[in-house]
Amino acid sequence: MARIADIIRKARNSPANVRFRDLASVCDAYFGAPRQAATSHRVYRTPWPGDPRVNIQDDNGMAKPYQVRQVLMAIDKLEAQRD
Repeated sequence: MARIADIIRKARNSPANVRFRDLASVCDAYFGAPRQAATSHRVYRTPWPGDPRVNIQDDNGMAKPYQVRQVLMAIDKLEAQRD
C-alpha cells in the first residue's frame, strides 16, 4: 500500500504527470476490479450514485488530469465515509 500512497501523493502535487497504469493501480486498490475495461475506458463502481465518478482512460500512456482529480475526489469521499 506504500506504493499506492506514493502515487496518490504525487497525483495530488501534479495531476498532469500521472501514468495511466499507476492511476489504474490506485483505482484497483480502492474500488476493486473495473466493471468495464475492454474499451478505451476503465469504469469503476463506487458505493454512491453520481459524482465523483471513477472513469479513466489511457492518453498515450498518461492519465488525463481531470480524471486524476476525479479519482482523488472519489478517494477522499470514500475515506470520509469510512470515518
